[in-house]
Amino acid sequence: MSQPPTAGGRWWGRVSVHEQVRLARDTYRLRLACPELARMIVPGQFVMLRLAGCNDPLLGRPLALYDTWCVENKPVGLDIVYLAVGKLTRRMAQLEPGAPLEIWGPLGNGFPPAPPRPLLLAAGGIGQTPFLAVAREHLGLRRYGVGLRYPSAERNGASPGTVTLCYGTRTAELLAGVDDFEALGVNIRLSTDDGTAGYHGLVTDLVAYELASSRPSAVYCCGPEPMMAAVAKLASLAGVPCLVSLETPMACGIGVCFSCVARIRQPDGGWDYQRACVAGPVFDASQVVWDAT
Repeated sequence: MSQPPTAGGRWWGRVSVHEQVRLARDTYRLRLACPELARMIVPGQFVMLRLAGCNDPLLGRPLALYDTWCVENKPVGLDIVYLAVGKLTRRMAQLEPGAPLEIWGPLGNGFPPAPPRPLLLAAGGIGQTPFLAVAREHLGLRRYGVGLRYPSAERNGASPGTVTLCYGTRTAELLAGVDDFEALGVNIRLSTDDGTAGYHGLVTDLVAYELASSRPSAVYCCGPEPMMAAVAKLASLAGVPCLVSLETPMACGIGVCFSCVARIRQPDGGWDYQRACVAGPVFDASQVVWDAT
């Protein structure tokens, strides 16, 4: 039986799979019918998913919002894109329409609306998943968080701007959702490590070029930590604000287990551990103490 939203705007319950589509090698888009969550969630937030009525695996999996699913301009569900790499996600890939899942969310802090100037998105691996909703909002195509009791005037009044996505993977077979971004009018810059699609090299090379040529208002980044650390450095050198969505492992998603801590700089110049699930997952890149640096 589902529960009503808490004071923090979270919702827990069982939802059903509406659709499952394979987007790329081992990458799937899961469409879930859950209007309560769809009305509250904003780009950059995530949900925890767990197999219904099953204790193996016991823990849920944090998965970012890909986009809301709307019918007649009303949010009725969520799209979640995931890579099938572990026990839970491999079992999720076998789910058919009507299958139940347990879900709680929306969780974490999402990306704020960027100024109505060019926005640069940098994604590595499966890091493109938070950015379809970010792009749709920045282009003025959809409002998010409409079910919040006190919606942000800034979010609901965001002015449209252009969006460029720099997206890199190891090989072309892993590029997922490119058509979805193109359908929105996003400028796409692709790279692959093996040269099978787009630029033959690192996605950070594309980011460096875009920072020099387009002078975006901000960079939003998600992907492997070394890649995010490199993008953060490039943005800092260019004097462009950079926000990153950390992919730290999470067990509960609500700040109880302390499994997702990240080192975040404090006002006094030192650093302290903060829980990415409640303080993030979106952080100012300049505040993150990167292991890679």
